[in-house]
Order: sequence, then C-alpha cells, then structure tokens
Amino acid sequence: MEEIVYLNGDFVPYSRALIPVEDRGFLFADGVYEVVKFYGGRPFRLRAHLQRLEQSAAAIRLPLPAALDELERAALELVARNGLAGRDAVLYIQITRGPARRSHPFPPAPRPTTFMFARPEQGPDPALRERGVRAITVEDRRWALCHVKTVGLLLNVLAKQQAVEAGCYEGIFVRGGVVTEGTASNAFAVFAGTVHTHPAGPYILSGVTRQAVLEAAVRLGIPVVEEPVSLERLYAADEVFVTGTLTEVMPVVEVDGRVIGTGRPGPVTRALQQGFAQLTAAETGRA
Repeated sequence: MEEIVYLNGDFVPYSRALIPVEDRGFLFADGVYEVVKFYGGRPFRLRAHLQRLEQSAAAIRLPLPAALDELERAALELVARNGLAGRDAVLYIQITRGPARRSHPFPPAPRPTTFMFARPEQGPDPALRERGVRAITVEDRRWALCHVKTVGLLLNVLAKQQAVEAGCYEGIFVRGGVVTEGTASNAFAVFAGTVHTHPAGPYILSGVTRQAVLEAAVRLGIPVVEEPVSLERLYAADEVFVTGTLTEVMPVVEVDGRVIGTGRPGPVTRALQQGFAQLTAAETGRA
C-alpha cells in the first residue's frame, strides 16, 4: 500500500502530493515544523508539539491555516490511514507561508501549505543507549532565534554531517565557549549528581523531550540547574547526555575524543532513561 500523506486538508497518496515550485518554504525556508513520536500508535505530548508549532508560527507572523484541534484530528487519522495503529511511529508536520511569486515581502494574500507524513519509527539502536555514543563540538553560527522551530536548518545539517563524517552520533554546538545544544537535540551535563543544561531562550530550541526529562528529574529527586556550561566544564563532567523526540535520552561517553567520566553511561543518565520511559509509558497507555 502506498504511503498516504496529508496535504492542505486532503489525504493523498505520496506520489500525488504536489507542492508548487514557488512555495515559500522551498524558496525561503519560510515555514515551521514539528516532529512527534508515537508509542504503540499513541502520541507522546502531541498537544505540546502543536502548541509549540503555533508559537513558532506566531514568531514568524504566519497564521495557522487550521485550529490545533483540527490539526490533531488530521494527525491521528493520518497515522491510522498508514496502518500504524499499535506501532511506534513518527509524525512530521510542516506549515509554510505557501506559494507566491518569488519576492521577499509577505504575499498580500498568503495561502499556507500544510503537509504531514507518518512513518514507522523505532528510534536509534537500543545498543547505543546501552553503551553510549561519541560526539564532537561544532561552532554555533546559527541565528539568535533558535527557539523558533523553522525549516531553515542548513547550519544544523552541516554540523550534523560534520559529526557523521567524524564517526560520531551528534554534534554539540558551542557559542562563545558555552555549550548550547546538539544539532538535533538538547545537551545536558552532570556534576556531582546535579544535572546542568542551558536555559531556555533564543539560543536553544527547548524540546518537548527536554521538558519531560526535567520533569522526570524532579520526580526522581535529581537536582537540576538551568545555566550555561562552558566547553571546558563539559569535558570535565561526570556524565553527558542528549535528548530529543527520537533520540529520547542518549548517553554521550566521549566528546572531541575525550572520555567523559568513566567512559560508560552514568547513574544519573540511567535513572533519567528509566524515568523518561516510565513517563512515556504512563502518558501513552503502556504502563
């Protein structure tokens, strides 16, 4: 059966989903997006993702073409139409300012493009979460609106490719000597049992998973400090991990060729992996 996608209110086969060549998402990266994980066919914090989509759209002055309730219904139906009920899956949602003759100012009568796909998704190899991964650091040359989840991801793509070519799982951005986040994740360091992470603001995209992990830390009685961590301190951390919708909680055991802590996932990271798994299970009915 051919994959079904959602495009501007209709469910259509992938091969028939056509977008005009002058769509502003294609020409200017003038759009926003979200990625949602489904566990056993049920979404984890879909509404939180949609609310962030709404906030991102507002930040670039893009009116959403549909209410959040309508987008949520369409998302759930799309998952069902692709035979993903009861399966782990990923949902991608993108909204652009739509097609118009190429010109920098907003078109006078925009017709936003709404696109979604839903596909099977297991996430990274469980063995990676068990043994941990390697990362490199990359200069953070992105703009000062990282909290807006736009489709303009070229610098993230280049940094991720640099990490891949170095044989690493992730690239960790550093701005002015301070760790901000990963190319597709939020970054955390552990010192003497306390979790440290860059505060929310314009230099990071505060993830839905990031927030869930912070909640798990509170439930487990693990102290959290939201403050910048220097690169030199990161090298000296007892533990490092990154989080993301598909990454979940991933231990990082080496950064820039330097072993972190014991070189194995530490006890705080392990506790947060379990805490996050319990949270997703409870919220998606798998408990």
